[in-house]
Amino acid sequence: MKLVLASSNPGKLSELRALLGSSIDLHAQSEFGVGDAVETGLTFVENALIKARHAARATGLPALADDSGLCVDALHGAPGLHSARYAGTHGDDEANNDRLLRELADIPEAQRTARFVCVLALLHRPDDPMPLIAQGAWEGRILRERRGAGGFGYDPVFFSPAHGCASAELPPEVKNRDSHRAMALAKLRAGLVPPR
Repeated sequence: MKLVLASSNPGKLSELRALLGSSIDLHAQSEFGVGDAVETGLTFVENALIKARHAARATGLPALADDSGLCVDALHGAPGLHSARYAGTHGDDEANNDRLLRELADIPEAQRTARFVCVLALLHRPDDPMPLIAQGAWEGRILRERRGAGGFGYDPVFFSPAHGCASAELPPEVKNRDSHRAMALAKLRAGLVPPR
């Protein structure tokens, strides 16, 4: 099955390819000259659907969209939908982490709880009336400083109690097994049906 990923993020593409395995031929929308959709939704679900429709319409292929982010309780769910551009520039991981650490500088350990959230939306065509939607959440807390060199985004500052380390310290195969994206993808795979 050939799918277009409604993203040009190399980290997401790499993780999703590893998670999907060889049975799914996944290509970034940038390979087809497709730019990012304008995300006007107010939820992860809405934005995932917007992105999937945009990619499916532009390529004529079934599309998989991932809308994900970090939700920090002490910040009332921020950065949330704005995780990729929290510091102003889309995809500036260093600046985003710097801002997050500054905003949580005076927050005690017990109140630094957070979760990575992932919503996946799969459309067989742009007007698919029954999109497949799956969600996953990975509970943790925000560290006071970066740790590890793996992953991307907020991985260096996200501590996973289940693993006893930062997400960026996990081997890729462990992260790909236990992350919010892995949880959502497991649910998505369970619901996959042939194209209508």
